[in-house]
Amino acid sequence: MPKSLQNIFRNIHYNSPVVLTMTFLSLGALILQIITKGQSTVLLFSVYRSSPLSILFYFRLFGHVLGHANWEHYINNFLLILLLGPMLEEKYGSRNMAFMISITALVTGLLNILLFDNVRLLGASGVVFMMILLCSFVNFKKGKIPLTFILVVIIYLGGEVMNGILVRDNISQLTHLIGGICGSIFGFRWAERYR
Repeated sequence: MPKSLQNIFRNIHYNSPVVLTMTFLSLGALILQIITKGQSTVLLFSVYRSSPLSILFYFRLFGHVLGHANWEHYINNFLLILLLGPMLEEKYGSRNMAFMISITALVTGLLNILLFDNVRLLGASGVVFMMILLCSFVNFKKGKIPLTFILVVIIYLGGEVMNGILVRDNISQLTHLIGGICGSIFGFRWAERYR
């Protein structure tokens, strides 16, 4: 390998371990889906009502955020995750970022199981909306509600409410709303601590 290429590789920094690991795991899940013709996604990377006696039931409660229907679904989610996630991970730390992603995955997975009888949920869009709302707290000041937070709620979550009412598609607006609510709760809870 040429020396200039070695220098380039040597200077690449794994700057956001949680976000990058999630990105690569999800890419692996998508490749596995293609190889298995979707069987791996049904078995591991989507959440739906099934027997709580199966160990896979508990894996899917978290693993569904790694599964995606296709390349476009993956790209749309991870463009935003790779844009927002490193800034959030730097501000809140890797451990807290992993905690926020895990809680968002768990809450969206449980609500999907409880509220929808025959719906398989997959994808990281709940995590995306959590990050979008959480970003609006980056410049939080004690005793103040950021205008960016209000505008993000109106634009993103308001749009999801309208889509949920008016549009019939395969997109889970509830997951987006729950992800946004999780991001808001995390933002208010941790904004003061990480100023």
